[in-house]
Amino acid sequence: MALVEKFHVVAAERAVATGQTIREGQCVCLNTLGHVVLEGVADTETADTVYYVTYGIAGDTKSTTASYMPGVSTGWQNRVSDYFDETKASAKMTVYHSGGEFATDQFAANVGSATPYTALYAKNGILDTSGEGGNGIIAYLTQAAGYYPSGVPGVDVNGDQALGGQVTAPGGANYNNMYIEFKLAI
Repeated sequence: MALVEKFHVVAAERAVATGQTIREGQCVCLNTLGHVVLEGVADTETADTVYYVTYGIAGDTKSTTASYMPGVSTGWQNRVSDYFDETKASAKMTVYHSGGEFATDQFAANVGSATPYTALYAKNGILDTSGEGGNGIIAYLTQAAGYYPSGVPGVDVNGDQALGGQVTAPGGANYNNMYIEFKLAI
């Protein structure tokens, strides 16, 4: 769960390009066939074109090696037959666009020290404070990096255990299992 959907406006379903590995919460684009590809990464489905115009935020994980759930080993999977691919049954991915509020662990280290309402851009599939690559503003930071409550009683975050919970060895997170909250601007 690299993405917590607090509020969303549009949840589209799009076919995923072949050969893609995309984590829930990463920034995605559409290739020339209209298939979802990871932002800023070469697309083998359509002659290695690199896409930079972000379409939205991935709501599912497509992987062949790990589930990327926070705080669990990369070999864990609740549906073994799907081999870590949440898009296996339909070949489609949920993509959030057109607004909403989310929490994610898919961000660059420079976002971890940013202050609320910092503009966020997509860079190599994750949120970043740098606008390189031709992308416009993707989102605005609404809550700085911190532990996110899981809803399980404990004592780490406002009476709940932290989502993820691993401080020294991230279990699929980009920034130490910490989450940022953001307002989607695309």
